[in-house]
Amino acid sequence: MPVITLHYEDLEKLTGTDKETIIRRVPMIGADIERVEDEYVDIEFFPDRPDLYSVEGAARAMRGFLDIETGLPEYAIKPYEVSISVSEDILKIRPFLGCAVVRGVNFTSSSIKSLMDLQEDLHWGLGRNRKKVSIGVHDLKNVKPPFRYMAVDPGFKFVPLDYTEKMSMTEILEKHPKGTRFAHLVSGFEKYPIILDANDNVLSFPPIINGTLTSVTEQTTDLFIDVTGLGEAVYTALNIVVTALAERGGEIEFVRVIRPGGEELVLPDLEPKERLLTTGEVKALIGEELPVEEIVKQLERMRFGACALDKETVEVKVPAYRADILHNYDLVEDIAKGYGYENIKVKIPETYTAGKSHPISLMRASVNEIMVGLGYYEVMPFTLTSEKINFENMCREKTDDVTHVLHPISEDQTMLRTTVLPNLLEILSLNQHRELPQKIFEFGEVVSNEITGQHVAAVSIHPQANFTEVYEVVDAFMREMMLSYEVKESKDPAFLEGRRADVYVNGKKLGVFGEFHPEVISNFSLGYAVVGFEIDLNDLIC
Repeated sequence: MPVITLHYEDLEKLTGTDKETIIRRVPMIGADIERVEDEYVDIEFFPDRPDLYSVEGAARAMRGFLDIETGLPEYAIKPYEVSISVSEDILKIRPFLGCAVVRGVNFTSSSIKSLMDLQEDLHWGLGRNRKKVSIGVHDLKNVKPPFRYMAVDPGFKFVPLDYTEKMSMTEILEKHPKGTRFAHLVSGFEKYPIILDANDNVLSFPPIINGTLTSVTEQTTDLFIDVTGLGEAVYTALNIVVTALAERGGEIEFVRVIRPGGEELVLPDLEPKERLLTTGEVKALIGEELPVEEIVKQLERMRFGACALDKETVEVKVPAYRADILHNYDLVEDIAKGYGYENIKVKIPETYTAGKSHPISLMRASVNEIMVGLGYYEVMPFTLTSEKINFENMCREKTDDVTHVLHPISEDQTMLRTTVLPNLLEILSLNQHRELPQKIFEFGEVVSNEITGQHVAAVSIHPQANFTEVYEVVDAFMREMMLSYEVKESKDPAFLEGRRADVYVNGKKLGVFGEFHPEVISNFSLGYAVVGFEIDLNDLIC
């Protein structure tokens, strides 16, 4: 989750109250305070609230929560003076574009940092590391509209941000730090996206890097914002950025986006979305029978527009920057926050029941005790994964028992895993900065043919890792579980031939262990020998 640095001077000015009150109350809107320093506080906001990823957004929310300024924020938007055309050839590369102009912003070093941090946090939270959404913020004074969003040959040259000499787009992808990091986002295309002004000056090479000509400084007052991407999350990101700047005193101005075929969009679109909420829905989730007037009050505290249509129905206006309101359940959650969880009465269930530990919980406790005793640390990776991680990186053939995600939001989370080991290797690849040896395990869920099962898996990485080590761990684990087993030669391609074995219990294959194949180690970008095992525990849970 993103950790946002909020400077007290900025926070108190934008909120209209003192830092002590803010620090005491901000956790109740969905945040954890990481650290409190003399000049700033670091707060970790939940990832479903990207509108809070800046001091401006956090201050706007806190003004409502503290009853300083409640109700739907309204932002005046001036008629457009700037237009941008979209070429036909860009539609196959990065088709969505959202733009706006914000004028009259008075920047300081801290407010520039807040804007840049918001930009990067949105790249992560909404943009899936720039793939779905990338944001460019430009000083308008050095460029001349109308602008053009188009595709050009990779040999096109300009001066990228933080450099002083011209580079071709190919050179940027090969040599510039941002280019090498995000080159994969434009790989496979014959041409690359670019935004030019009327004099062919470069504003941006999305989603890679801006041009140096439009870099933002403390002298910048007028901004042009471009957001490019693969879907409508582009417009949400645009709304979050422009409303944050408006909170700092900026004046929003429409931009006319001219698409191929003459279609025109006038952006940003800050019209709130309307929903109907009933008192029955609120009671069903909160457990409190709140009158319609109280529901309206709490919605306004959480910066929604709200009015009672009758004694049971509320019309709610959802701000354009709230990307997390997908269902009325989300509105009820905000009502609970506004009302205060501490004010919701605790009720004893009317029906008495006696509980007991679930068999899976009992098995988990036993497995954890054994593996920790063997010197392994427990991890809890996601159950969602991808075919690349689950199969390709493991050098295994794809199977037909996979449960796919119908509408994946990321190419990294397209299926439910069928095995645990790939996730453990992925964790090792993300922790190469830590000292060796690293020994981790997981007792977790896998899904095969839409049926959930329980596996235990463990990996160990260090220069001397070998088959004998993992065989000893498997033997100790099976003995502690009081299971008689036998091993047979394995053909699992994830492991080295001659240094791999299958585990059988009562004649049924339940697992595999061994030294990972060098190709698997390379696929996960690991630099040392890795051993591991995985055992299916479904038949043992009763």
